[in-house]
Amino acid sequence: MRAYTYTRIFFCSALLCILQACSSLLGLPSNPERSTLGENTTYTTELKNMPLPKEKIVIGVYKFRDQTGQYKPSENGNNWSTAVPQGTTTILIKALEDSRWFIPIERENIANLLNERQIIRSTRQEYAKDVDKNAQALPPLLYAGILLEGGVISYDSNIMTGGLGARYFGIGASTQYRQDRITIYLRAVSTLNGEILKTVYTSKTILSTSINGSFFRYIDTERLLEAEVGVTQNEPVQLAVTEAIEKAVKALIVEGIKDKIWGKSVDNPANYQAVVDEYDREQIENKDRVIGNKFPGIYRQNFAIFGNVEAQKIKDDYVNPKMNIGGKLGFKYFVTPSINFEFNSNIFTMENENIVKRTFFVPEVNIEYILFPKYRFSPYLYGGAGAMYSSIKPKYKGQVGGGLEYVFAKNIAVRASSQYDLGFKDDWEGLVNGKRKDQALRFALGLNFYIGNK
Repeated sequence: MRAYTYTRIFFCSALLCILQACSSLLGLPSNPERSTLGENTTYTTELKNMPLPKEKIVIGVYKFRDQTGQYKPSENGNNWSTAVPQGTTTILIKALEDSRWFIPIERENIANLLNERQIIRSTRQEYAKDVDKNAQALPPLLYAGILLEGGVISYDSNIMTGGLGARYFGIGASTQYRQDRITIYLRAVSTLNGEILKTVYTSKTILSTSINGSFFRYIDTERLLEAEVGVTQNEPVQLAVTEAIEKAVKALIVEGIKDKIWGKSVDNPANYQAVVDEYDREQIENKDRVIGNKFPGIYRQNFAIFGNVEAQKIKDDYVNPKMNIGGKLGFKYFVTPSINFEFNSNIFTMENENIVKRTFFVPEVNIEYILFPKYRFSPYLYGGAGAMYSSIKPKYKGQVGGGLEYVFAKNIAVRASSQYDLGFKDDWEGLVNGKRKDQALRFALGLNFYIGNK
C-alpha cells in the first residue's frame, strides 16, 4: 500500500515538472515581467513621419471622453468596470504631440493650472517685496485658435463571433474568436466664431481568440487519462483606442490640408501631396467596406471554365463499394451575380469489390446559387439532373451539392465541394433489389477560371 502511495506521489511530481517545462516551451508566462515602455501602434510611426508644417498650431482639448457608458461584458454577475479606458483625453494629447503639427495646451485640468499660478502671484507679493519692481511678471497663458471636441461614441460587443472544433475518440481541439468594435469622432472648432471646421471618424476592431485542446480516455476500467491545453489572447482595449485616435488625428491633418483650414502652417500644399494621395486612395477603398473589415467587389465574370478532381463512392445493391477517382470539366454562365447555369461532363466509376466495375460518361446540367457573390470567399449550392452513359442503355439521375469557393487571384478561384447523386431507377449495376434507389457520394477539389465581362 505504501509503495502504491509513493508511486502516485512520484507520478504527480513528474507530471507537474513536465507541465512546467511545456509551459515554457509554449511561451506561456511563468515569471513576473519587468515594466516596459508603452507599445507603439502602426499609426504612431505614421504620425511621427508626417511632413512637418511651416509652424505648429496651438490647439486645446477640454474633454475627449468615453460617451458610450458601456460596461465590460461579464458572464458572472454585474461588472461595473467600463469597457472603454477613461483617459482618452490624455491619449489624444499624446497623439497630437507625436504628430509634431500641434502645440497642445492644458485645458482638461485648467483649474489646477490657474490655482498654481495664483499661488505663484501670492507668494511673490508676500515674500518678494524688496525685489526690483521692473522684474518680469508671470507670462500670460497661451490661448488656442482651434479646439478639439468629440469622444468615443460607440463600443459594439460581439459584432462577429465564431469558432471551429472537432472531437474523435476522446481527442479534441477547438478555436474560437470574438470581435468588438470601437468608434471615435473628432472635430475641430474655430475659437474665433465657433465654426466647426472639420469632423472625422474612425473605427477599430478588437479581437479576442482562444485555442484549446483536450484528451479524455479510459486506459482501463479503473484508470482515466485526461489532459488539457489552451491559450487565450485578447487585444488590449487601450491599444485599440490609441490606434483609432491616432488614425483620427492623421485624418484630421490631411483633411485640413485639403480644405486649407491650417492657414499659414501649410505654405505649399505640394509638399504634402503624397500624404493626400495616400489618404484619397484609402477613401476610395473604404467606400465599399462593410462591417467586419470586408471589401465586397466584383470578383467573378459572367463566364467560367472549371475542372475538378473527384473522389467517388457508390451506394448500390451490392456489398463492399470502393472509392474511385474521377474528374469533371465544364463551364458556367451567370444570369445574375448569384445565379448561374452549369453544364459539365465527368467520368464516374462504379465499383463493388470483386463483383462489378463500370465506368460512366456523365453529362450534367445544374443551377447554382452563390450566397455571397461580392466576396472572395463564399459558400454555394447547386442542383440539377444528368445522364450516365456506358456500354448499356443510359441511366438517369438527379444531383444536389454544395461547397466553398475562394477567389485567390485575378479571375481564378479554388473550390471544395461534395455532391449527392440519386438514381431515378434502381438499375445502375443491373440489379433491382429493395426499395432504395442507387446512390453515389462525391467529394471534389478544383479550380474555376473566370472570363468575360464583370
